[in-house]
Amino acid sequence: MTSKPQVVVTHRVFQETVLLLKSVCEPVLNQTAETLPRGELLRRTRDAAGLIAFMPDRVDAMFVANCRRLRVIAGALKGCDNFDVDACTRHGVWLTVVPDLLTVPTAELAIGLMIGLARNIREGDRRVRTGSFAGWRPELYGTGVAGSTVGIVGMGNIGRAIARRLAGFEAKLVYSDTAPLPVAEEARLGLARASLDALLRKSDFVVLAVPLNSSTRHLICDETIDLMKPGALLINPCRGSVVDEMAVAVALVDGRLGGYAADVFEFEDWALTDRPREVTAALRAMPGETLFTPHLGSAVMAARRAIERAAAEAVIAVLRGGRPAAAVNEPATAPVPVVA
Repeated sequence: MTSKPQVVVTHRVFQETVLLLKSVCEPVLNQTAETLPRGELLRRTRDAAGLIAFMPDRVDAMFVANCRRLRVIAGALKGCDNFDVDACTRHGVWLTVVPDLLTVPTAELAIGLMIGLARNIREGDRRVRTGSFAGWRPELYGTGVAGSTVGIVGMGNIGRAIARRLAGFEAKLVYSDTAPLPVAEEARLGLARASLDALLRKSDFVVLAVPLNSSTRHLICDETIDLMKPGALLINPCRGSVVDEMAVAVALVDGRLGGYAADVFEFEDWALTDRPREVTAALRAMPGETLFTPHLGSAVMAARRAIERAAAEAVIAVLRGGRPAAAVNEPATAPVPVVA
């Protein structure tokens, strides 16, 4: 038996993350690409002092109540809608996230999806690989970013990062957010603020950059799609359930929407009991009007290493009796050191 407190790590991590944890605690690892079944995760965490969680994990009130030694949950992610924050607070468990380290990789991927969808890269790649490319032909004409209007829905860290990276594309940038940016920042980023309805009506590209909550779930639905310019392209690098996937599939078929690119999907939003259990089949079946990636927003080697380190350091801070960085709650009980 070890005298060190146990910390459960729910998914595969780099060896340097393991070594950092071992300096203070005994990590209980899952060094596979698969998500642990809920029962197994609960079994491993029941006597643990810490938990490092990832996107597919869900922690509800029952889970927290059954892990009485748990002191900290460090999310290696940006959002916390899969975690019961109130339950963590009541039971004296810190909950932390990694608010900024995913921003740049996600913004870069968003622009990659924009260009890939607009320029028919998926279909072009298929034609070359299948041997049907016989040289230049006047076909696969797409949409350029230059001279277009790009609407960014949400102007938090990711929205601003997308705007900064679009600055050299010679596009008109508009944004919608409940909180306006300072005028100087709007000028610096070349942004004009508009209502959501106005943004949808005027944009050739609509890029989503909002968190998932009760007011943003299915923000893009039949009604809002009807407001969009015919043939507009929709890009979703934020959360799957911000979009009603079935409504998007129907709009692609009837031509109201010109294309949809996504890195995230409704079935991934584990806290929603009525979510689909897989990517909507009607979307998967769509031909060149779609471009999908398997949740690669933060899949940059340096970013993932930094994210893991930040989560591990949050756990270590709590085990040493300190306040962790990027805490999203203030537990009911004061921190007590578990290790020196």
